[in-house]
Amino acid sequence: MRIHRHEPPPAPASPGGRPRHPLSARVARAALFAALLVVCAAVAASPPAATPVAAPPVIVIPINGAIGPASADFIVRSLDRAAHEHAPLAILQLDTPGGLDTSMRQIIKAILGSPVPVAAFVAPSGARAASAGTYIVYASHIAAMAPGTNLGAASPVQFGIGGGAPGTPGTPGTPGTPGATKPSPAGTSGAAGASGASATPAELPNDTQSTEIRKATQDAAAYIRGLAQLRGRNAEWAERAVREALSLSANEARAQHVVDLVAQDPADLARQLDGRAVTTTAGTLHLATAHAPLVVLAPDWRSRFLSIIADPNVALILLTIGIYGLFFEFANPGFVLPGVAGTICLLIGLFAMQLLPISYAGLGLVLLGLGCLVAEAFLPTFGVLGFGGIVSFTIGALMLIDTDVPGYGIPWPVIGGLAIGGGLLVAVVSSVALRARRRPVVTGAEAMVGSIGEVIDDGLHPDQPHGAASPAPSAAGWALVHGERWRVASSEPLAAGCRVRVTGRHGLLLTVAPLYDVPTQEQQHQGEPT
Repeated sequence: MRIHRHEPPPAPASPGGRPRHPLSARVARAALFAALLVVCAAVAASPPAATPVAAPPVIVIPINGAIGPASADFIVRSLDRAAHEHAPLAILQLDTPGGLDTSMRQIIKAILGSPVPVAAFVAPSGARAASAGTYIVYASHIAAMAPGTNLGAASPVQFGIGGGAPGTPGTPGTPGTPGATKPSPAGTSGAAGASGASATPAELPNDTQSTEIRKATQDAAAYIRGLAQLRGRNAEWAERAVREALSLSANEARAQHVVDLVAQDPADLARQLDGRAVTTTAGTLHLATAHAPLVVLAPDWRSRFLSIIADPNVALILLTIGIYGLFFEFANPGFVLPGVAGTICLLIGLFAMQLLPISYAGLGLVLLGLGCLVAEAFLPTFGVLGFGGIVSFTIGALMLIDTDVPGYGIPWPVIGGLAIGGGLLVAVVSSVALRARRRPVVTGAEAMVGSIGEVIDDGLHPDQPHGAASPAPSAAGWALVHGERWRVASSEPLAAGCRVRVTGRHGLLLTVAPLYDVPTQEQQHQGEPT
């Protein structure tokens, strides 16, 4: 047997004449793949190409209207955003007649502590920065005005219902234009304390002016004088703006070194401020605003909500609705909707009250008046409590807001409307109570007295003659009253079919008296006389 030995075919020769090895080809492919992986990893690890970084924008914060809790919250949060975004400048565009002292001081504290330069810009043309706006302009790092604008009239207003009568020009406490701040009634601020000098005797109010106005004027003058000295502006005119209610136009303010410059709009202001050195809490900064974009911030839902509920008219209406809602819920338990709505309105109204400069005596009178109106519904006094409640509510509403700042007073139409609404409620409740007193009783034991019934069983035994007296109550007859069978007893003889009137009730027994002048049902059908 021949054994054949199979040998592998020889490797094909390379073009150079040497044989090609399969193992070497696999190694080469693996090395090439590894090299590609290394190249890809290097490309992925390499930093991306440099892209141009956009310059941080200039933040524009528009404020229109009276300075209050909503505007203060909006400005403070906007300055925080400007600091977070490293904005080169924040422009506070003002058009305000004045505002509340607490809100103004909150804004000024935020400006003084801001690492971002703040430029107070009275704009557009025709705008003003009166009263509280003047303090904010003096507190800002940069002060600017648009042509045709004015600032000043920073005198404190008087306290009390509707404010006091303005004094003569040149005397402290003279309101210059509608809308002056209500400075703190006592003490001076930190900035004012650092400013030093007090007023001369010639500058003090005369004896006819109240101590509160004297203290408020001194405090306001010292406060704005300290801000002027801090920013290196005209402190003499600032104090006169408080004591004499002076005002200046844009060009006059620049000439007297009250403001730094006059600009047409925020873009023009940013161009003029380019390269200026400003000192903030972050140090000395050189502004680069010539080519920076402008971003105008709009109030968000929180600011809009605060601006709505911080209106004294809305706060008073919410408080009234809340009291009435709880009243209707207590009067009709289980209805739920008045109670829920009243609770929400009452809480929002009380929250708004703590944001406003209210008089607690006025708030107490308002609550007392509403309480009297509610008590009139539960304890009808034929209008006595209701009338007292209306008077108390009206006087309290007049005293409620302790400032004369425009936009923070409660007008007569609102007070009158709420008082008339309360009066109508009292009238409706009183009329319903009077009608209810005249109506007959329809439920309970008393409702049976006076009812007419018909005897259906005289209770006599078969051997007892008719016309005999009815038995004792324990063996009384039966009558049909209001469609129901009742045991009845009478001191007079009763006969079946006789009409009776209920004179009393003792448990399940009715005492009755026969009615001889009332026809029975059978006589009514037959037309027979009684």
